[in-house]
Parts: sequence; C-alpha cells; structure tokens
Amino acid sequence: MITVGFPELFRLVLPEVIVVAAALAVLSVDLLFMRAAARRTRFAVAAVISCIGCLVAAVQMLMVPQQASVFDGMLVISPQTQMIQIALLVMAMLVILLSIDSTFTPHVGEYLALILFATASMMFLVSSENILLIFISLELLSLSLYILAAFNKQSVRSAEAALKYFIFGGISAAFALFGLSLVYGLSNSTNLTQIAAAIKNPLDPLLFAAIVMVVVGFGFKVAAVPFHFWAPDVYEGAPTSSAALIASSSKVAGFVIFYKVMVIGFAGAEGSGVWRGYVSGWVPVIATIAALSMVLGNLVAISQTSVRRLLAYSAIAHGGYMLLGIVSHTPQSFDALLYYVVTYALTTIGAFGVVAVVEDKIGGDKLSDFAGLSRRAPVLSFCMLIFMLSLAGIPPLAGFFGKFYLFTSVLTAQARTLGLLWLVILAILMSTVSLYYYLQVLKRIYIAPTLDDAGPIRTPIVAQTILCLIAFGVVVLGCAPNILLVWLK
Repeated sequence: MITVGFPELFRLVLPEVIVVAAALAVLSVDLLFMRAAARRTRFAVAAVISCIGCLVAAVQMLMVPQQASVFDGMLVISPQTQMIQIALLVMAMLVILLSIDSTFTPHVGEYLALILFATASMMFLVSSENILLIFISLELLSLSLYILAAFNKQSVRSAEAALKYFIFGGISAAFALFGLSLVYGLSNSTNLTQIAAAIKNPLDPLLFAAIVMVVVGFGFKVAAVPFHFWAPDVYEGAPTSSAALIASSSKVAGFVIFYKVMVIGFAGAEGSGVWRGYVSGWVPVIATIAALSMVLGNLVAISQTSVRRLLAYSAIAHGGYMLLGIVSHTPQSFDALLYYVVTYALTTIGAFGVVAVVEDKIGGDKLSDFAGLSRRAPVLSFCMLIFMLSLAGIPPLAGFFGKFYLFTSVLTAQARTLGLLWLVILAILMSTVSLYYYLQVLKRIYIAPTLDDAGPIRTPIVAQTILCLIAFGVVVLGCAPNILLVWLK
C-alpha cells in the first residue's frame, strides 16, 4: 500500500471521473438545449456525448496505464484491472448505441446518465479489494439498475420487474452486509488480503455464517440458483437496453468481484468439492450452487415461449458455468472466467439488440414473433444465428472456446485426482441440453413460415451496424481467442 495526495489520487481515478463528467454533460445538454427536439434526435445527441466520454476514458487508460494500491486496498489498479474496465466501457457504448432508436421514455438524458453512473460504479467495483468500497460500489450500481429496470413508465411489467428486483436486491444486500460485518469482526480489517491472513481457524462457526451470507449476497448479483428469482421478470419487463446492461456489464463486474472476495478474502477456508472428497469450506458451497444453476437454468429454459425469459434462464445456466472458475480458483481459471464472461456479455448484448428490433417492428418477443424473420430481415437473422450458436457453444465461435478453456482450467486445477470431473461432466451434459432451446429460436427464424401479410423489416442503420460488429467480434474471438486473452492478461 502507498500513500498518495489528492493530485495522485485524482490521476488514478481519472477514467471514472471522465465517465461521471460525461453523465453530467448528458444531463445538462439534454435539459438545457434538447428538450424541444424530437426524441430520437435527443437520444442520438446524448448517445454521442456518452460514447465520447467512455471512449476518452478508455483511451486515457490505454495511453497512461497505472499500477497502484492505495487506502488499504480501496483502490487497487493493475493493467488487468484496467483492461476489465475498458471492456465495461465498450459494453456501455454498445448498449447506448443500440438504444438510440428507443421511444419508451422522454427522459433521455436521465436514462443515459444512469447507464454511465452504473458503469462508473462497476469500474470502482472491479478495482477494489476492500469490503467497504466493494459494498458501497455494489449498492451504487444496484440503485442505478433498479431505476433503469423501471424506466418504461408505460409498461406495467417494467414496474413489476423493478419492484421485484428492488425487494430481492435489498434482501441480498442485507445478507451481504451482515456477512461482511462478521468478516470484519473476525479479522479487524476491511482489506481482503489482511482478512485472509487474520483467519486463524477456518472451522470457526462465525466464519461459516459469514461465508454463507456473502455467497447469498453475491449469488443474487450473478443470478445463481436459488437466488435467481428476479432474473426472468427483470429480463422480460425491463426496457431492452436496460436488460442488456444488466445481463452483460453487471455480470462481468459481479463475477470479477465475487472471485476476488472468495479467493482472496477467504483464502485458507476453501475446503474441497471433489467427488467423494468433501471438505467443509466455501468451495463445496459454490460447487453446489453451480450445479443447481446449470441444471435448473437449462431445463426451465426449454419451456419458455418468450425469448427474453429464455435468455434469462440461459443466463442462470451460464452463471453456473462461470461459477466453475471460482470453484477451481487458479490463475488459469480466472483468465478463463474473464474470457468467458466478457464474450458471453458481448453475445448477450447482441441477442438483446436483435430482440429490441423485433419488439419495435413486430410488437413482441414471443418465439412466434420470430417466425420467418430470415425472409424479412436476413442480416438481423444471421446475427441472431451467430449469437445463439455462440451461446450454445458451437465452434468456431467465442462461446465454444470460452467453455472449452473454462472446463479445461477446472480439470487442470485437480489434475492428479480429477476430483472436479463430475462438475465438468454435468456442465457438458447441460450444454448439450441448451442446444435444444437455442435451436428452437433459430427454427422459428429460418424454418417457420412467414405470415402472408408480413413484409420486409427495415432495421435501423445504427442498430444493424452495431449488431454486425458484435457478430463479427464473436466470430473473430472464437477463431483467434488470443486477441482477447493476451489483452485481459
């Protein structure tokens, strides 16, 4: 840890400051100059300002990389952390650009400002190893997401989704806070590394209570079973761009900080989740949650008729896969987790982008609304083909390499005994099951007949360009994964 003055601290947090300044600029410009303009014009201007802010913050980190640990781990900056922050900024820009043609709210400046505030919270979250700032950042992020989920005032489902999200989020925050307070009481420190060093007895009942409560709190954030109840309603009811942000950027930040808290903060209390070699600790807890998430997420997704709810249960299943990276808790598994969660988030943004266009032009997100889409919007359909096959883990797309790399890292973590082989086998079996419901979407798009009076769909040029870029990125990252792996390492 180093001691810094205000100028040095300002330099370290300059990217976050730039993002917050962009949010304030969006609010000011929209309030002072754009209120009389057309809604889509306001969205376009606000989106340009927001993207410029995100781009400047990303360029600043690329041009002036930092490495520091200040204020007892409250701010821990490394090249890897900055790369994760850049990924969050890129996802925010994609979500903002896909929302340009939205018409669900007249409060344009406020909406995009909240996206930027949420992104700044996530940037602070992934750069902290102090439970105090972790909790503050997590709650600032959650408050932004609650409001974003409720932003469509004309939709009853949006209000219902936000209410459920807020209630479950408040309960999970209480669990997390109580668990972290027990951790502080046991260690007399808020720094994750010092907490691990102070844990003398890994069998302390209070420590087990703290672990369970922390897992409950963070399990909600990543929509892991049995803390997943909010996800289907929020994915279905929230504005599409809000759902895309919740399903992508917040997943990246949630899994990164979940990994840090468990692996760094509870080092020495891991236990074991190997087959027939159970040892008490947090690993068997996470392993059980991962297994439940994979099974329930994939099986329930089969019966869904709404593509949004299908993506929600798919997210629960993918959350189970990602938890394997925490279970194995090796440097290789962390690299695999980062690759998986970033490529998954990118693919999910693309899938929600397609859903947004279909909802706008056809009026719904049911599987039946996608019938014959390939003959009405071939480019849009081809993008959805890539996104669905990537989520299913079909080579040579990014989703396939993500699963391969993650499952391999889990096996190598127990190379001598292959004790986690049962989890990998279960994950492969559930990945096979997932192929069925992803193909159901593609069946409607490419095989189902088109309605007689259905004409071609004109996809907005900005949305089509962004979706094509995301689809191209999914293909490239699958064929050349080192592009992202080297960057994240």
